[in-house]
Parts: sequence; C-alpha cells; structure tokens
Amino acid sequence: MREFRRWCGRGSVVVAAGLVVALASLAQGAPAQQMHRLEAGPSTVAFGYYWSEAEPVLRIASGDIIDVDTMLTSNPNRLEAMGLPPDQVQQSLRDIYEQVPREDRGPGGHILTGPVYVEGAEPGDVLQVDVLEIDLPIAYGYNGCSGFTRENCPEKRADRSRLFWFDVDSMTTDFAPGIVIPLRPFFGSMGVAPPPDAGRWSSVPPWIHAGNIDNKELVAGTTLYIPVWVPGALFEIGDGHAAQGDGEVDQTAIETSLRGRLRLTVRKDMSLEWPVAETDTHWITMGSDEDLTEATRIAIDQTIVFLGDRFGLPRGEAYRLISLAIDLRITQLVDQKVGVHAMIPKAIFRRER
Repeated sequence: MREFRRWCGRGSVVVAAGLVVALASLAQGAPAQQMHRLEAGPSTVAFGYYWSEAEPVLRIASGDIIDVDTMLTSNPNRLEAMGLPPDQVQQSLRDIYEQVPREDRGPGGHILTGPVYVEGAEPGDVLQVDVLEIDLPIAYGYNGCSGFTRENCPEKRADRSRLFWFDVDSMTTDFAPGIVIPLRPFFGSMGVAPPPDAGRWSSVPPWIHAGNIDNKELVAGTTLYIPVWVPGALFEIGDGHAAQGDGEVDQTAIETSLRGRLRLTVRKDMSLEWPVAETDTHWITMGSDEDLTEATRIAIDQTIVFLGDRFGLPRGEAYRLISLAIDLRITQLVDQKVGVHAMIPKAIFRRER
C-alpha cells in the first residue's frame, strides 16, 4: 500500500496560492499557468467511459487551468418529454446525441468532457484538482426516480422524471410549497484513466481512479487528489449536480449542465492508493466497492493511513480517533459500486507532525 508523503495546504487558500505561484513563475522566467477553454461537443467528450487508450482532446502543462463545459446526463427527447421547451435544450447536447456514433458510447451513460492530458503526469504520481469556480449555464435540472429502493418511486412512469427550475439569485429551487432546496453545484464525476488492465471502464462505478464518486462536498473552493495510473493522467469531468443528498438514493441528484474552472497540477511529492479530497474544514478519505461493508472498511483503512502519515498516530489510536471524532458517511448507494467517505475535521488538530 502506498502512503502519503506530503499533504497540501488548506483548501481556503487554494485560489490565492495559485496566484502566488503564477507570479513567482513570471518573476523567475518560468512559464506561467495558462487558461484553456474546453467546450463540450461531439469531438471533445468521452461518452460513458474512462479508458487508458482514449485519445486526449486537450494537452496542458501541470498547473494550467481548464475552463470546461459539461453536459447533463439525459437526451433531448427525454428532457422535452418532461416538459422542457425545445428551445431550452442546449444545442451542444443535441449535437452530441446526433453525432457521436452509438458504437462509440458506453458502457456507461455519462457524457464526460475530455480526456485532458497533463504533461509530466506518470503512474505513481498524484493529480491535484483544484475546483476554482462552478457556474450554472442553464436554469434547470432534472431528477429521475429509480435507484436503491425503486419501489418507492411514483407508480406512473410519466411521474418518475421531474424538472426543477433554478432561482439563480437566491441559489435555490422549489421542491414543493414550503420546501426549498439550496443549490450547491458540484461535478459528480471527476477522474483519470484507470489502470490499463481495467479496460474501457464504465462511467457509472467509482474506483481508485475517482470517476463517478458523487461526493456533494466537492463544491467550488475544494480540492480532489487522484492517483495517476497512466501517462498524462487523462482527466475527464462531467455529471453536473445542482444539489444532492448523501446517498443519492433515487439514482440521480438534480442533474444539470455546469461550467467550471479547475487547475490541474501534477504532484510528484505525494502517493495515494485511493482518491482523497480537501475542503476548508475537512479532509475526506474514500472507499468504494460492490459491498457496503467492504467500502466502509476501505474508507476506514484509508483514514488510518492518512492519520498515521500526517499526525504520526499508531494504527490502533487512529482507529480509536475515527470512532470518537470522525464521521463516516454514505456517499452514494446507486452506482454499482457504493461509496463511503470519512469526514476528518481539521479543527481537532492543534499541530502536525
């Protein structure tokens, strides 16, 4: 098992730190970070997969920023059947469904923008993904009912999918009279190509390459650290969510299209076995498996590794601390592999090793 060698600073200073690095690079004559616009279209998406053999649609230097569009996971006909006016369907979504051949889709159903080749990334490195900004380019999303206990879905098929309209000023959406949901947009799927022997990996189950982790904590201002398995990392992103509860029990969140700005940095001073995330207030370790018990064991084990490396805690004491002060949460229950994550509060630590 690989262990952490060094960790990053607090998520709250991610954007500011990036500016400092860029200015320092200019002062030293080194290349400054660049911004790359990446629109979603038929030639710039991987429809339903992460794959070590996928052709990159963009190459960037470590530390560069991508300004990227992602498409919601639904086809235009289905959206219109929910009552969406045809002129509200994004043309890029229509183009993708009309022009990407069916034999080039799958085995999953998510439209992922990418892959992005990050120069210098090699197997054994870590890709640091700083989520700088997330915007809502459309004023609606949808929820489709199926999932973990699908017997609870409405009996009529027509009632199982529903549109939600956004109030972007208040960043809310109305669920029912007297019930208002706050919007906290995040990308449900951010990942790299899995190990080559995994083949063409479905966009549905998360794994050691991250992918469809559906972790609602990964809003703007947070960071995801992903182990790299192939040269260039081959980063992909999609499955935009406007709001979601832990568990995502009915199969979907409020699914929507998003536009984000993310900085991708190769970390050769770190080593990970599973993805880890960081917010202003927490570190987040993760596990996923077909079995919920095993996913929980993986999350606990990764938390013990983290606590031992960063704070020097023996395994037994790290395990004890998890029970006393660290929350285990069900990330999602509906993506073939279920997810569990541990919320490690930064506030309990007064010093580091």
